[in-house]
Amino acid sequence: MVRIMALDVGDKRIGVALSDLMGWTAQGLETIERSNIKKDLQRIEEIINQHQVGKVVIGLPKNMNGTLGPQSEKVIEFTERLKKRINIECVFWDERLTTVAAERSLIEADMSRKKRKTVIDKVAATYILQNYLDSVSK
Repeated sequence: MVRIMALDVGDKRIGVALSDLMGWTAQGLETIERSNIKKDLQRIEEIINQHQVGKVVIGLPKNMNGTLGPQSEKVIEFTERLKKRINIECVFWDERLTTVAAERSLIEADMSRKKRKTVIDKVAATYILQNYLDSVSK
């Protein structure tokens, strides 16, 4: 069995989440502080190899009307670079409102603003992955 990994790609950080081996639940793994594209891709490749990842789900930040904006273009470009390094399937997943949902859950957990900033991307990646897993299990 292989795991599915989700990425929430931002300009400053990349949130990473992994599925369990059965593909039922998503858990946040880490937040990668972005430094340069080569190091970012290298870290993702290490995670893929370490956890036997068989598919990568990348959150695609669409506008509320469904169109793609500048951030979407950055994510698509990042994904194209990633695909050149790995030999597994990469799929996009509409991530509208996942960061909002992640922020809301962290506020409800009474987490400080400073602490939220360090985990929000990982939690958003978890939401992306769980939504994807729920959609394919139906």
